[in-house]
Amino acid sequence: MAFNLKGRHFLTLLHYTPEEIQFLLDLAKTLKQNKRMGIYGDNLKRKNIALIFEKSSTRTRCAFVCAVNDEGGNAEYLSVNDIQLGGKESVEDTARVLGRMFDGIEFRGFKQETVEKLAQYAGVPVWNGLTDMYHPTQILADLLTVIENFGSLKGIKFAYFGDARNNMGNSLLIGCAKMGMHFVSCAPKELWPQKELIETCQKIAEETGAILEFTDDPKKAAKDSHVLYTDVWVSMGEENQPGIKERVEKLRPYQINMDLVEATGREDAIVLHCLPAVHDKEISHEAFESKYSKVFDQAENRLHTIKAVMVATI
Repeated sequence: MAFNLKGRHFLTLLHYTPEEIQFLLDLAKTLKQNKRMGIYGDNLKRKNIALIFEKSSTRTRCAFVCAVNDEGGNAEYLSVNDIQLGGKESVEDTARVLGRMFDGIEFRGFKQETVEKLAQYAGVPVWNGLTDMYHPTQILADLLTVIENFGSLKGIKFAYFGDARNNMGNSLLIGCAKMGMHFVSCAPKELWPQKELIETCQKIAEETGAILEFTDDPKKAAKDSHVLYTDVWVSMGEENQPGIKERVEKLRPYQINMDLVEATGREDAIVLHCLPAVHDKEISHEAFESKYSKVFDQAENRLHTIKAVMVATI
């Protein structure tokens, strides 16, 4: 089923229905197949896309640039040194200027408030490439990778290990709840998602049939899981914050390693990581390089899912 998403922002998956998310995943699958066959579209022909980056990136930047180029558009990279965003010029004023010149705006940075203000004032679609709260384009790539390996999202047990209240822990909780999956958030209790978000996702789960679990027992979380997922224990910009060493020590038992893979009891289990990875910290080098690892399929899928978001909303 096709959906008209033209003009929609993409700030968090909370704003999208399960059917709309599935539509984006199906579109991404088609665009990926087309690219593999050498078929390129012109859905972004003569469209100019602004890419605002407060935080540096490999996958997000490259995925947006390549996706725009594939569809015949032009991408303009704007770092904090290139524009006055939130400095000499307010976010609101920057949004109104860029919205007069560009057909879409990507933002990757710190505050969710910033990307929401851009969306409020720009007058063109705004996409969240990552904030401290959410990382929705990553979740689309993750879900597409799961579909490619298991054929469906229904009935999939998806276990996340690490800091469960960071942007990835939050976004995976939302995405899996929306898509009716069995999601396990595995972390020390003090690093579980915020109570308000858990309650919101539990209401979503009542409608979609999702199962949401929260535990501090890694082996329990891994049992019967189709997917083992982790992220860095220290996010970008947190390196010098108080309490980081203590957090890392608490998270050591939550490393994805071959013992945890074996604890799934599944030969078809897959290991995912949104990258960049710190080998032998949140994930062992052996697990990262094992046959179970699909992290580079997952990384490539950033391109196809981001392309789908831009094509659908522009």
